[in-house]
Amino acid sequence: MAWPTQAAMERIDREREAVLAFLQSLIRLQPSGETAIQAALADRLAATGARVQSLQYEPAAVPLIDEFAAGANAASGTRASIVGTYRAATSGGRSVILFAHPDGEPIGDTATWQRPPFEGVINDGRLYGWGVADDLAGVSAAVSAMEMIKAAGIELAGDVIVASTPSKRHARGVAAVLHHGYAADAAIYLHPAESGVGMNEIKAFASGQLEFTVTVPGKKPDTTEPGHTAFAHAGVNALDKAVILIAALKALDAHRARRVHHPLLDAAIGRSSNILLSSLQYGQNRAFSRMPTELIFGGAISFPPFEKLADVQAEVAVALDAAIDADPFLRHNRPVLHWVSGVTGMEVPESHDLYRAVAHSVEQVCGFKPHVNPMHTSSDIRNPVVQRGIPTVGLGPYCGDLTQTGRHDEWVDVEDYIRAVKVTAASVIAWCGTC
Repeated sequence: MAWPTQAAMERIDREREAVLAFLQSLIRLQPSGETAIQAALADRLAATGARVQSLQYEPAAVPLIDEFAAGANAASGTRASIVGTYRAATSGGRSVILFAHPDGEPIGDTATWQRPPFEGVINDGRLYGWGVADDLAGVSAAVSAMEMIKAAGIELAGDVIVASTPSKRHARGVAAVLHHGYAADAAIYLHPAESGVGMNEIKAFASGQLEFTVTVPGKKPDTTEPGHTAFAHAGVNALDKAVILIAALKALDAHRARRVHHPLLDAAIGRSSNILLSSLQYGQNRAFSRMPTELIFGGAISFPPFEKLADVQAEVAVALDAAIDADPFLRHNRPVLHWVSGVTGMEVPESHDLYRAVAHSVEQVCGFKPHVNPMHTSSDIRNPVVQRGIPTVGLGPYCGDLTQTGRHDEWVDVEDYIRAVKVTAASVIAWCGTC
């Protein structure tokens, strides 16, 4: 390793316990809420010489490009992104944004936890805590990497922006930072992935995704009788009409599987787009003899980065409209397609300077060559790319049992977390350059 990178690595090794203690301190703040965690991060950034701003914003007011969240899916209430800026000692280097999110799942029942959720205990090489992998490990790794660079006396030639940005439930924290005027030549998203390989992978690809519902009408039989079974032939069952529309979406799914291809997705799972129908609201509990007049089904569609959000929406709408127009009842009682949320995909090719700098840093620190995992649909790596054209990759340590997926005893691997801090520091040095 070159001197600056070697010096940073040695510093991290000497300060290993302090690096872990910082992550543990954030876990202990979880019961106090996001505001307390953000305040601790702001103090830590300021202590190492960063110019810190607490950027207040309303998620629903953040302008978005090729992304939306309708109605209740959009977060409400004022939030804050913490932004720490380290100015370069000289000009000529490249700048970078390190970002991660401090907000985790709302704290609920912890009775299933076998270890204390708010202490950051270490057991058998794993550090446990509520939200440690989603995403306290990310925000702490960003801050610790810059602390160690500064402590090693390394002068960077490019600016570094560390941003702790709320993300869950469409909080739009990083988009708020970008649209507030913060920008850089590249960005690195620090977040563990529950893919089981930790630092062996780099997130450099994210499919787009659309979520939708379809409200399908029906018609009760013309009778005053409370039971409809004997009159069922005289009504229009919304379930029967929904089957027609679901068949149209299934046909579209098959057509897209034949037509839409991306080499990374095809190699990983054998196809590059999917339509998943996952939700159904129909009838009343145990009202077996009454014909419902409405059915709502919902689902999601994934699509590769080269497809535009509006184009995929139009393709779904055309398929449904064709099925509607072919049915006399639906033609005069049109179902309603409602788009719930949508995000555009992104890709940074392995030939890009950013990918090569980060991949080389992984090889230096970990001793192995990382690969791209193309299966991170809707990953936040898309935000800087789509919103501001800033190339972005992501990485994070080995983790598991995320609270977000209904598990308990969420954890990150201790050694891989230390490697993540080292790789972050090495990537910053490689990308920004030194004086």
